[in-house]
Amino acid sequence: MAFEKDKDDTMETKQENLITTDYSEVMQKSYIDYAMSVIIARALPDVRDGLKPVQRRTLYDMYELGIRYDSPYRKCARIVGDTMGKYHPHGDSSIYEALVVLAQDFKKGQTLVDGHGNFGSIEGDGAAAMRYTEARLQKITQEVFLQDLDKDVVDFVPNFDETEKEPTVLPVRIPNLLVNGSEGIAVGMATSIPTHNLGEVVDAVKAYIKNNDITIKGLMRYLKGPDFPTGGIVVNQDDLLNIYETGTGKIRLRGKVEVEALKGGRSQLVVTEIPYTMLGLNIGKFLNDVAGLVESKKTNDILDISNQSSKEGIRIVLELRKGADIENLKNLLYKKTKLEDTFGVNMLAVSGGRPETLNLKQIIESHVDFVFEVTTRKYQTLLLREQEKKEIQEGLIKACDVIDLIIEILRGSKSREQVKKCLTEGVTEGIHFKTKTSEKAASRLSFTERQADAILDMRLHRLIGLEIMALQQEYAETLERIRTYEDILENYDSMAAVIIKDLDAIKKAYAVPRRTALENAEEAVFEEKKPEEMPVTFLMDRFGYMKLMDPAAAERARETIYAENRYVFTLMNTDKVCLFTDTGRMHAIKAADIPLVRLRDKGTPADNISNYDSQTERILYAAPLSRVLEETYLFVTRTGMCKLVAGSELNSSKRTMASTKLMPDDALVFVGEAGEMEQVVLETEKGLFLRFPLKEIPEAKKVAVGARGMKLKESDGIKAVYLTDALAAFTIEVNGKPFTLSQVRLSKTRGGAGTRLH
Repeated sequence: MAFEKDKDDTMETKQENLITTDYSEVMQKSYIDYAMSVIIARALPDVRDGLKPVQRRTLYDMYELGIRYDSPYRKCARIVGDTMGKYHPHGDSSIYEALVVLAQDFKKGQTLVDGHGNFGSIEGDGAAAMRYTEARLQKITQEVFLQDLDKDVVDFVPNFDETEKEPTVLPVRIPNLLVNGSEGIAVGMATSIPTHNLGEVVDAVKAYIKNNDITIKGLMRYLKGPDFPTGGIVVNQDDLLNIYETGTGKIRLRGKVEVEALKGGRSQLVVTEIPYTMLGLNIGKFLNDVAGLVESKKTNDILDISNQSSKEGIRIVLELRKGADIENLKNLLYKKTKLEDTFGVNMLAVSGGRPETLNLKQIIESHVDFVFEVTTRKYQTLLLREQEKKEIQEGLIKACDVIDLIIEILRGSKSREQVKKCLTEGVTEGIHFKTKTSEKAASRLSFTERQADAILDMRLHRLIGLEIMALQQEYAETLERIRTYEDILENYDSMAAVIIKDLDAIKKAYAVPRRTALENAEEAVFEEKKPEEMPVTFLMDRFGYMKLMDPAAAERARETIYAENRYVFTLMNTDKVCLFTDTGRMHAIKAADIPLVRLRDKGTPADNISNYDSQTERILYAAPLSRVLEETYLFVTRTGMCKLVAGSELNSSKRTMASTKLMPDDALVFVGEAGEMEQVVLETEKGLFLRFPLKEIPEAKKVAVGARGMKLKESDGIKAVYLTDALAAFTIEVNGKPFTLSQVRLSKTRGGAGTRLH
């Protein structure tokens, strides 16, 4: 059925507003929004409480759940689930990881969570799953971080689904950003703030409160420098002032090493404190690095190494041989291992809603401003409560004076509202009085609403004489508190005194002695003992295994050695072995890095001690560096490009360098010493030969491609290269028959097409 539209019934077409914009602008705005979200809402701490959002929400959730320091532990899975469901919808792993770090005393200057169970170790062991571990708040967290939340000291905002309220910041009374430090990676920026000693931080805050014009140098008379939970030694103390003035810099850390005497005149080094940067898997790396120093013969002083660390602390023992140079060995450990490391400082935090790199004074100043704001709001709330209490107490005292009249009103009234109206407004209508005098007195009553409610709720025992005296005493105390609170709110010095008194109490209760020593130490200088120079024989088999042998032993097994190895030559143990590969690279390997073994020992693959990759490269030639520098070398590629290169061109301190330049899809097929040779013979894959004088090949730099040595047919390539003198009877096998190269016609120039041997 067809429907005809009436002319009067016009269809309304919805107009769409299309906004045309550049795609790059949309991407830029979206990315900036995303970046700021990561920076503000996840990665960076707030300068006021020193906490990231996930940390703040976790602590607040534990507080709301009633998991206090004096209550039983609760499962971490419960804490994580509740935090994720109410405040932090970003996944359980991030919440649990934050909870674990807050409980690890080797990462935080002051742990904020009391963990029960396996919360990981200083050696990098991870925490147990959250279904196994339990936690509760530390006492310092409850008393210093979460106290007074009921006094309207901070703003609360709706959570992500607007079903709960959460604090925008916790009312922390110490600069937690300094005490516990912070580490976080945002988008395009990162924060790295070291931990500090609580007692020193408190002293610096007090100094700032007493003198707002104090300099950073002045603050550092109290706050000496970072104090890491792992101890250790800061060895560049003079750099700290610049770091705290700029908010960025590098702190050099060393582990603490002690010398213990053993029987027989021997001794051992014991690492009792490690740099903060060695936390976790870096302890294992340190042990491997020390073992590597022994294996590579950087030191012969270490006989044994053992990790005897326990819950009592770090104890890494290095047993030394008798007569070991202890100071030189310490310097070796500082130079070659993580026992000395750098902690990069970047004091980046969210300040005023935006990320900002702050110096020491700015951090303390921001925190003190915040504490004054919190204290002001606290005492405003307390003052309001006391004023309300004063109003009620005044009403009750006044009521005691006219209690007989009030009782008469109560007995003559029909409802609570009728009594309340009489007490507040003097309305006597409907109330039965015994006398007109009582009614007249009642009409003059003018209690406030709050006072009237208190009178109606008052119990009769409050009319006892002692109770009335107690009420008057409470009233006097209330008046005194009001005067105190008003003084605190109106006078900076009074509020400052309250804050300083509070800080002194916190310091007394929770401060611990400094753990990290501060000093100016000279840079570690290790004098590597030069090995005694002596000749060694180098051997490399066809599988790429290399080894060194004593030349006398090698000479005795000469026949076996030459039969089983591809390269054999003698060099000094201070020399290097050069490996030329078909990729055009030259790998230089120190002879000292190649194991000195017996004949039947296998040796080590070239891959293990150089950048050579046996999967992608093929070794064409090997020689000692000392000989390479003295000779001239012929390079020939598969496409027939040739050149002579002086060995001095190949001198470099690099482990790997380009020995020649190759065109795309080309490969090196020959490297050899030109020496006294006079002629070169090129053999192709299709059986063509070209012989011409070596002098026809130009000498070039290593970065040059070279000159055309032979004109090749399509899909043909150079297969082999032979260097001969004019009179040599060099014999090769072609198609199963022996041929001497002198049978190949001698061409006067390079670049010919070649001939076929019959």
